[in-house]
Formats: sequence, structure tokens, C-alpha cells
Amino acid sequence: MTTSARTSSFTALALLALAGGCTVGPDYKSRETAMPEAWASPLGGGESAQAANLATWWTNLSDPQLTSLVDRAVDGNLDLAEASARVREARALRGIAAADGLPKIDATGRYNRSRRSENVGGGNNNDAFREDDGGADLYTAGFDATWEIDVFGGIRRGVEAADADIGAAVESRRDVLVSLAAEVARNYTELRAFQSRLAIAQENVRAQNDTLTVTRARSAAGLTSDLDTARAESNLATTQAAIPPFESGIRASIYRLAVLVGVQPGQLVNELTPTAQIPRSPDTVPVGMPSELLRRRPDVRKAERDIAAATARIGVATADLFPKFSLTGQFGLSSAQIGNLTEGNSRYWLIGPDVRWPIFQGGRIRSNIEVQTAREQQAAARYEKAVLTSLQDVETALVNFSREQDRRVRLREAVTANQRAVDISQSLYGKGLTDFQSVLDSQRQLFQTQDALVVSERDVTQNLIALYKALGGGWESELQAAQATIQNPAPTP
Repeated sequence: MTTSARTSSFTALALLALAGGCTVGPDYKSRETAMPEAWASPLGGGESAQAANLATWWTNLSDPQLTSLVDRAVDGNLDLAEASARVREARALRGIAAADGLPKIDATGRYNRSRRSENVGGGNNNDAFREDDGGADLYTAGFDATWEIDVFGGIRRGVEAADADIGAAVESRRDVLVSLAAEVARNYTELRAFQSRLAIAQENVRAQNDTLTVTRARSAAGLTSDLDTARAESNLATTQAAIPPFESGIRASIYRLAVLVGVQPGQLVNELTPTAQIPRSPDTVPVGMPSELLRRRPDVRKAERDIAAATARIGVATADLFPKFSLTGQFGLSSAQIGNLTEGNSRYWLIGPDVRWPIFQGGRIRSNIEVQTAREQQAAARYEKAVLTSLQDVETALVNFSREQDRRVRLREAVTANQRAVDISQSLYGKGLTDFQSVLDSQRQLFQTQDALVVSERDVTQNLIALYKALGGGWESELQAAQATIQNPAPTP
């Protein structure tokens, strides 16, 4: 090749590389979603529309044991570990996609022994193969290089899609983090509720056992019939029957918490068996505005990244309609004798452009474009549904939290009234002014309302937990820590 020919070839390749700014397919644009200006549910349970800081919302429940469990779950939960591995997988896949735009170089080495047919033109007169006794040796070693020049942006669109996949994997992990904190808090609240219900049942058993003792003494003295004794025994046995389910619930809650933390089920028994109060909700609960859900809810953020990835893949599919340009080259050594393989005369090389343009694919390429377009439309529909679901979750949690607080107030009044009824009925029964059934009824109603009050207190806290989860709280702490590290890096030792 003459110098001018070589110059023309490399000039053409340079112009081809500069043309790589063209990127086919649609560009992704951030979606504009209309959100309500205010919540549909009235904020009547201590909630406010003030901006909410939900990074570590569980600390608002003022329970150090709960805070410790959440911290340990973040470190040891296996679902979170799996989600973290998916993030690493997505980042590695991005590296694979980016590698398609870089030159590829392979080292090669080969040895062949061959014999030509004497009936083919040329016989065995080619000295380059040194055929002797019916055979020829050939030794080669070198490098093969290929570089696809991304003229129409198919590779760049693939990297764009991979970047969006990384974002989606990160948001999926954050969604797991949100659910994990809420699940730990919910099960912890369940545990404390079972303990409180057990304590109330045991207290009522003692009170009803005392009543049975008095009834038996009165029956022995002939002051009452055996019917009162039988009723007292039935009342006591019914209350005692409620204890085993509470004890089972306590153990089951502890075992669930252990798995959430990432340890064996029995490992937290000693730590969590001592009774403690149900975590109390704070007096005020800032919830922010509906528009904040779009940037706070990880599932909504993930759905948006899925649209971006699907949009980029339309470009990847569209690029297959256009020719693909590559720069190929070879450099190596070739000889019929191993001894002179490294000599200068054994060198060979070649370099040149390569073009490949699919002419007929039976409609495969355009069908693939339609497939990717349909997937982008599916991702858009999932995004819209995620937004609506997030609003539904918050609205439901708001009304549940507010209404359950009203129910708790009424149950407290009922417990106070039933306690007074028990005291009055026992006093009147001791004076012979009422029958024993009134005593039993008042004791039974007291136990039922006390138990219902504990359940309501549990539900108030769990509805608050559901509200924090619906708002998407619980993942920002990691983001804040990462930003703090960037702004204030650790000193170099």
C-alpha cells in the first residue's frame, strides 16, 4: 500500500469515527406526573403537612430496643444482602455493555501440519509450505484486533439502558430497606402487644381465681348455690384458655424478628422475653405533601428508571437497521519452521475497515423494535400504577391512623367504666343486693375491653408504621451518610 493510499484509508476511518455522534432511537425525558395539592384524608390524628424527615423514623417511637433491632437488621438481613448483590450484578452488566464500545484484542497461536492434494493445481511446488514426505508445517503467532465504531449509537444506548438498570437495582434495594424497617417495627410492636395481653390475662385469672375462692366458701356455708361456683369456674377457665395463644404469639414474634435480623430463631429469646411496653406514637407526625412521594418512594423511583431503560433499548433495537462499521487488524509471525518464527521476514500484518449491513432479516429487526416499544409502554403503565398505589397507601394509612386513635379513646373510657362496674357488682354481691351473674358479666367485659384496648394501642402504632412505610421513609439515612462521606472524606493515613 502506498503512503497516499494509507493516508486516505486512515482519513476515512477518522471521519467514520467522528460520525459516531449520531444516536438513533428516542431520548428519555423525565415524566411529568400531576399530583394532588393536599391529602384527601383529613389530618386529624396529630399529622401535619410539614416537611417530614423520615430517614430514621423508628427513632420517633422512642424505643431503644427497637432502634437496636432495626440497626442490626440493616447489617444482617438476608433479603437486603440479596438486593445488594443485585446492585453489584447490575453494575457488572454495565461494564459488559460498555466493553462493546472498546477495541477487542486477542492473542493467537497455532500450529498446523497439512498435505495438499497432488491433483490440485500447483501440486506441492509451493516452497512456503516446505512439503516433505507428503506433509507441511506452519507455525503462527500474533494478535487479532477488532473495534466496532458506534456510528449510530446502538452501543451507547446499551450503556444508557445499563445505567438505568443500575438505578432501578439501587431503588429496589432501597425498597427492601423501607420494607425491612417497617417489618421489624411491626413485629416488635406485635411482640410487645402479645406480652401486654398476656399480662392482662394473667391479672384477670388472679382476680377471677379470688372470686372463685370466695364463691366456693359461700357455697360451702350455704349462702349460695353450686350454680354460682360452676359459673365462676367456667369464667376462670375461659380466661385461662386465652393464655396459650398469647404465649405462642410471643415466641413466634421473637422468631420472626430473629430471621429479620439475620440470626437463628432462638438467638433473641433471652433478649426479648422480658416484658416491655408497646412503642408509643409521637404527638405530632409530619407527613409532607403528596408531591414528595415521587422523589421519596423507592418503588416509584424504580419504576421511573425502568422506563428510562426500556426507552434506551428501543434505540439499541433501532440501531440494528443501520450498517455496523468496524476496524479490524492483525499482526503476527508466520513460518514453516519454528526456528525462524521470530525473524523479521516472518512478520505479517493487515488493517482495514469492515462494514456489515443487514439487508433481509425476515422482519426480525422491526419486530424487535415493536417489542421494545411495547415494553416501554408497559413500563410507563407500571410507573403510573406505582404513583397511584403510593397515594392509596398513604391515604389509607392516614385514615387508619386517625380513626384508630379515636377508637382507642373510647376503649379507654370503656375500661374505666368496666373496672368501676366490677367493683360495684362485687360490693353489691357481698351485701346480697345483686346476683352472681352480674359479677361474672362485669369481670368478663372488663377482660374483653382491656384486651381490646391493648389491640387498639398496637394498631395505632402499626398504622403509624404503615404510614411511615407508605411515605417511603427509611432509606435516606444511607444517602445522607454517602453524601457526608463525599463532602467530608476521611483523612488519608
